[in-house]
Amino acid sequence: MPLSEEELRLLEQMERALVEEDPKFAHTLRGTGGHRASRRRAIIAGVVFAVGVVVLMTGAIAALPVVGVAGFVIMLVSATIAVTALRAPSKPEPTPFRETPQGFGVVDGGRRTKAPKASRHNRSRHSFIERMDERWRRRRDGF
Repeated sequence: MPLSEEELRLLEQMERALVEEDPKFAHTLRGTGGHRASRRRAIIAGVVFAVGVVVLMTGAIAALPVVGVAGFVIMLVSATIAVTALRAPSKPEPTPFRETPQGFGVVDGGRRTKAPKASRHNRSRHSFIERMDERWRRRRDGF
């Protein structure tokens, strides 16, 4: 059931008050801070991966297998960190607020919106039966 005009107005006032009182908390609710940290982790992991390649090549040229193995381990760990950092932002976090051009907006007001289409990566995680159930629900609801 959609919110009334008065409820939407009150909610917008509460959101503005929240932003004025605690902008850091409001920014956290928007969910935009995690993307920057994940990107930074991936970049650092890429630099460490390059250092691992240098250590690996140094061990191979100097004929020191221990140094080569250490370089390989550095590369492996940094690649794992990079992949997990890049994969983390793909999961949408449920946030109660949506951004508008003015910066901070009102909740959707209880209105139904079309669900975004699932990417091929997300579709492969669900079983065939779950996908068929979802299709049936969309047809039944008229989406």
